[in-house]
Amino acid sequence: MTAMTIGMPLLVSLILIALFFDFLNGLHDAANSIATVVSTRVLSPRVAVVWAAFFNFIAFLFFGLHVANTIGKGIISAEVVDPLVVGGALLGAIAWNVATWIWGIPSSSSHALVGGLIGAGIAKAGFWAVLWGGVGTIASFIVISPLVGFLLALLLVLITSWLSRRSTPFAVDRRFRVLQLLSSSLFSLGHGGNDAQKTMGIIAILLYSQGLLGPEFHVPFWIVISCHAAMGLGTLMGGWRIVRTMGSRITDLRPMQGFCAETGGALSLFGATWLGIPVSTTHTVTGAIVGVGASRRASAVRWGVARRIVWAWVVTLPAAAAVGALCYWLAAALLG
Repeated sequence: MTAMTIGMPLLVSLILIALFFDFLNGLHDAANSIATVVSTRVLSPRVAVVWAAFFNFIAFLFFGLHVANTIGKGIISAEVVDPLVVGGALLGAIAWNVATWIWGIPSSSSHALVGGLIGAGIAKAGFWAVLWGGVGTIASFIVISPLVGFLLALLLVLITSWLSRRSTPFAVDRRFRVLQLLSSSLFSLGHGGNDAQKTMGIIAILLYSQGLLGPEFHVPFWIVISCHAAMGLGTLMGGWRIVRTMGSRITDLRPMQGFCAETGGALSLFGATWLGIPVSTTHTVTGAIVGVGASRRASAVRWGVARRIVWAWVVTLPAAAAVGALCYWLAAALLG
């Protein structure tokens, strides 16, 4: 355990910064939850964000805290964590989130936070501080999560198309407009269940580094509620720049395809959350949307937009790590 201790005002300030990151996560990733349901015109944007925010908030009722434990104990060694490392990680993640939000790029808030934590940890103690096994698992899911979303959505399109083969297009649209309410709520549950836990892990490891959690690492309930509330509030604020990219620029969606994309993405998120793996909802839903587009024909997917999104995925970890390291060095220099 690090010997560095801080006063209560600075500790509270870091917790508030962490909750602000969670708010930005909801703002940045709101598009993941509502893009398909808005683009298919099942819900208006205003209603859709309220719908998504509600399920983001109540997600703690359905999932354990495996992802929070991974963030708190599985990325960098607990011995090197101190307030400067946490502050550097958060500022690196926030800077990358704000930049990609301005540019309208659906990058990963999850990997921005992981990258910031890695960069700040390396800046303090060198490469040995990183638990590379845990980081390798997270990095591998940059490929695995969109691939699973792609395959599940593709399979769901094939199944629903076969089941609806004798129905008129009007009847199919009417049926799936109702079912898409269910699928969008499931995806929002998965989003809240996985993403809110990342900030929980950061706040908990900060308190643990200060000896405020006792001898065993755990996540108090007040942290759980605070993080879900911050994410839900961020979702309420929307993320309209990214909604357009996710909902219409990759491929055009009908209610049936929207249902398949959301359900495939939700199932992927549920599995990762139960396994304790922090994954990107952005990656997952993008893979699912590409899957439903490719089920029609390859040309239905706007591959140029998809390539731009993939490049954002590739650079997120190192970019956020670089900013996290820079923020750590600046803070260390200022505080002597």
